Amino acid sequence: MKENRYKLIVHSPLSHSQIIRNALGEVGAGKVGNYEYCSFTYTGIGRFRGNEKSNPAIGVVGQLEEVEEESIEIVMEESILRLAIQKLKEVHPYEEPAYEVYKLEDF
Repeated sequence: MKENRYKLIVHSPLSHSQIIRNALGEVGAGKVGNYEYCSFTYTGIGRFRGNEKSNPAIGVVGQLEEVEEESIEIVMEESILRLAIQKLKEVHPYEEPAYEVYKLEDF
């Protein structure tokens, strides 16, 4: 039986995008057929304001920030999903990385 596949989408400041792509590839994410480290990226602007309990990697507590970020999309087998998210949290510079997970369906 074929293993379920998922897509992870994470937003990262440009300074850490390659670090994140490499870390996810090292744990086995991004395998598509006979290819490895496959991902898709696009850029945008992330906005946030940290409260008094925050410790922002970028910006100042209480001040609205805008950061050019890259969204990274990468697929993986269900067996490595938790490991990939754990690795993502280890290498991502933000206290609370913004990410989404979607189950992929085969048709």
